[in-house]
Amino acid sequence: MFIEQAEMFRKAVADADPTAEVPTRPGWTVQDLVVHLARFLETSTAYLRTGSRNPMRPPAPGGGLSPLEYLDLQLAEAGEVLTAVPGNRPVWTFSPAAPDLAWVWHRRIAHETVLRRFDAQTIVRQVVATDADLCADGIDEVLTTIVAAKLDGDSPNEVSGTAVVRPTDVPESWLISLTAGEVPETRAAAPGEKGDAQVTGDAELVYFWLWNRMNLKEMTGDRRVLDVLQVGRGH
Repeated sequence: MFIEQAEMFRKAVADADPTAEVPTRPGWTVQDLVVHLARFLETSTAYLRTGSRNPMRPPAPGGGLSPLEYLDLQLAEAGEVLTAVPGNRPVWTFSPAAPDLAWVWHRRIAHETVLRRFDAQTIVRQVVATDADLCADGIDEVLTTIVAAKLDGDSPNEVSGTAVVRPTDVPESWLISLTAGEVPETRAAAPGEKGDAQVTGDAELVYFWLWNRMNLKEMTGDRRVLDVLQVGRGH
């Protein structure tokens, strides 16, 4: 999956004007997007390579390479590392809700690449559909891992409540429980179960809504809870 998404990203940015603005990321140019993904890959694969059990300082970007040269180097490196490092290798991860195992980074790398592929394809107006099962896995990552990481960082949680996220085209559904000052808890939602907020729609729409890339009409309930679920603002 990573290789396919990476190839689509590479083609889109190669076809775009490096100075063009990214529609889904106001203030960023294509060049900024390229450097961002390359630097993310360099940082995340460093954890997989080293097995570090502690957070590391991100590297300086580029090393004198052009943005596309830097990207190509990191795409190749990521492809090798993801193949070589087993998912059960102990390593520091970024979320208080995630185990310290390499598969967390495998998943994060995959979905960051999906997200940036989407961003890049909006520039050249050639956005392709994202597989529903892949989107379901991305929804699961957001609700079980990314929300907790967001609240553990610059956005401490002051909201309590529950949300049911129930895509219409995949069998999975989730209930996430928020308690002020605590790590969120997520489990499968029971049939017909309701929360203080509800989110539904095609898995692709829900996935990209969570990352603040698409609008979603099928959401109701506590706006404060819904705001916590949207992790893509500024990302």
